[in-house]
Amino acid sequence: MDAMTPSQMTLVAFLQAQNCSNLVASWRHPDTQPGYGTPAYYQHIAKTLERGKFQMAFFDDRLAMPDRYGDDHVETVENGVRAVKLDPISVLTAMGLATERLGLGATYSTTYYEPFHVARVFATLDLLTQGRVAWNVVTSLNNSEASNFGAQEHLAHDLRYERADEFLEVVQGHWDTWQEGALIEDRASGRFADGSKVRRLDHEGKWFRSRGPFTVPRSAQGHPVLIQAGQSGRGSEFAARWGELVFVIYPNVQVARKSYAEFKAKVEAHGRDPRKVKVAPAVYVVAGESRAEAEDKKAAIDALVKPVDGLALLSEVLNFDFATKKPDDPFTDEELQSISGLRAILDRVVTQSGKARPTLADFLHHSGRGTTRELMTFVGSKTDVADQMEDWFKSGACDGFVLAATSMPGSYEEFVNLVVPELQRRGVFHRDYEGATLRDNLGLARPNAGDWKHLYR
Repeated sequence: MDAMTPSQMTLVAFLQAQNCSNLVASWRHPDTQPGYGTPAYYQHIAKTLERGKFQMAFFDDRLAMPDRYGDDHVETVENGVRAVKLDPISVLTAMGLATERLGLGATYSTTYYEPFHVARVFATLDLLTQGRVAWNVVTSLNNSEASNFGAQEHLAHDLRYERADEFLEVVQGHWDTWQEGALIEDRASGRFADGSKVRRLDHEGKWFRSRGPFTVPRSAQGHPVLIQAGQSGRGSEFAARWGELVFVIYPNVQVARKSYAEFKAKVEAHGRDPRKVKVAPAVYVVAGESRAEAEDKKAAIDALVKPVDGLALLSEVLNFDFATKKPDDPFTDEELQSISGLRAILDRVVTQSGKARPTLADFLHHSGRGTTRELMTFVGSKTDVADQMEDWFKSGACDGFVLAATSMPGSYEEFVNLVVPELQRRGVFHRDYEGATLRDNLGLARPNAGDWKHLYR
């Protein structure tokens, strides 16, 4: 472990406010519990994660059903391919009421929302949960999302990030409105706040105009933590500039070590302290009392996957209709250039296939979309899993992990019951929360108003 690597790992649960987990087949699993439309379902998961001392639960989200495959939603609905999507902020509110220390993260788009609205939604929940909230900043992916918000097509990849940069400047500016010591709340004198410490933003830029002043005072942690997942080209630069927790997908520990070091260098090049930016790969964990039991569980999970899962999800995430391609037909240069969704997946398929023009079959195989192969999967007994996680963590491959589930809520219950105590015994995961806020528990400083404007180390 070098000086860059923290002594204890960060653990985040990767959740979906929908009919399945990140793995579509999870809803078909016999151990998955019904109730994704009830508060009790999410509150049970939240309590389990807090019992396991997870730093945070965070919700991925899309603003459309995965209906790009065949330009039709019927297959998605019939097969339950993330067909139900609830608003994650409402779900997080229910989870926040059932917990005291668990961090709460949600995905909101910079392409289809307005900065003032997003700033107020997250600042309000952060205030009400006493500083436990994070915003996963995304630029959205496809034309289905555009159609739901009255646009004809999705913005081009780099334009989305240009807009997102200005979006973050506006949001951070609004979060700076109420400076330290602004609130007085002296009923005897009748003075509520110091007007000189509350200011308007008066932002006018290429994409946005937003006046202010903002209407929500600063929370116990200053303002929400920023999560980002940019991993390719312009997205990676955006993550290096803004992200405080960056979640990634790495195929193996060798690639992870190299990519981790390169990204940390990029963070430093932006004038930021790389030790204050957590990098956590998304993983599946299938744990059992023995390795054989865990391998049997994994085989049963994999048997639930349907071909339509991957086809629908690839079409969604790459904003390209995969129903137009036969399995062994190479993509043309023009088709590859038209892909405007998550370019990290395209880059991964090209790299791992070794083909400049991969086929549909290459996309399915090398992306692993819709299967457990999409993410690094740790399988085995509690010792086996802890060995793998500790190796990644201590060898400079990551600062922690974002755990996706193969059944709900069973995957998290098994991990908390089996693996967490083993990680704690080894001293690589904390035994209790370090403080009351999410920033306390991620080892991040409480920001002062205006800190985001400066290059700092």
